Amino acid sequence: MGNEIPKSISKKPSKETHSKKKRKLSDVVSKGRHDPSKPIGQYYEITSTLLGTGNFSQVKLGISKLSSQKVAIKIIDKKRVKHRPEILTNEVEILTSIDNKYIIKLLDLFDTPDYLYLVMELVRGGELFDRIVERESYSEADAKEVMRQLLLALEYIHSRGIVHRDLKPENLLLESANIDTNIKLSDFGLSKIYDNEFLRTACGTPGYIAPEILNSMGYGPPVDLWSAGVICYILLCGYPPFYNDNDAVLFESILTAKYSFHSPYWDQISKPAKDLIRSLLVLDPSVRLTATEALKMEWFSNSNTSHKPLSTELREELTLYRTNSKIKSKTASEALLKTLGN
Repeated sequence: MGNEIPKSISKKPSKETHSKKKRKLSDVVSKGRHDPSKPIGQYYEITSTLLGTGNFSQVKLGISKLSSQKVAIKIIDKKRVKHRPEILTNEVEILTSIDNKYIIKLLDLFDTPDYLYLVMELVRGGELFDRIVERESYSEADAKEVMRQLLLALEYIHSRGIVHRDLKPENLLLESANIDTNIKLSDFGLSKIYDNEFLRTACGTPGYIAPEILNSMGYGPPVDLWSAGVICYILLCGYPPFYNDNDAVLFESILTAKYSFHSPYWDQISKPAKDLIRSLLVLDPSVRLTATEALKMEWFSNSNTSHKPLSTELREELTLYRTNSKIKSKTASEALLKTLGN
């Protein structure tokens, strides 16, 4: 196929339309917990320690000058999103409206002409997949607990009309450096409030994006369940169900949902775990499980899930996959937006 873009994904999607009046950032930024006339430096020290980076932002370690509490401060360069100001409004409006134990908490926010500062709770365990690579043992039971928490987080945000739209391993953080399965869902930069009208903006990360987005169809919360299915697959074997260095070929495999449970990597994985994945990686979003339905699957009610460490090949595959994905993550996300015309 070369670099040809599949016809089914070459159309430029139309923008979302909403019945609600569009809100400005100034309408929601007043929800901060400080005097809005004072700068962030009066309340927090922003250190030089870099915790992470994104397409429009970087995250640095911060320290409260009032309590000495360590926090994560997301610094968003407003110049880089000046043509898409709704990104900032959406993220702030969503983060100020949610409170769940499996989701990163927004503690405070500061708005300036050039930057938006989001003060978030600091989680110390790092990215989930990096921890799995470091561990000497990792079991199917561990993967099940991670998925249970992820689905509970999705159940919560979907019940509040929010679609995450960019679920991927980088956005699953571990709460503690001592506990390997307590996760926090992060990065709501591409999230959207869903008003029962189909969303149409093409966004997400190649490899995790749902087929209805690639088909330029209207979509909703089921796109998050597709991504959850991809994450579950990787948790259990160390590599993704859909992968190709050529994005056009990758997208075609997603559009046909062609994947396999390869031997020997999947030989010791239980049937209930595979059944969950089969029920999430479903092309028709109307048939795909909701988060609530997924939590009722046999895998989560089965107390006999194996605690036997998964094969060493899992960590080897995951190490290779993580290395490759980190190298191309940013450019791939940008390429997706260009490919889909956003």
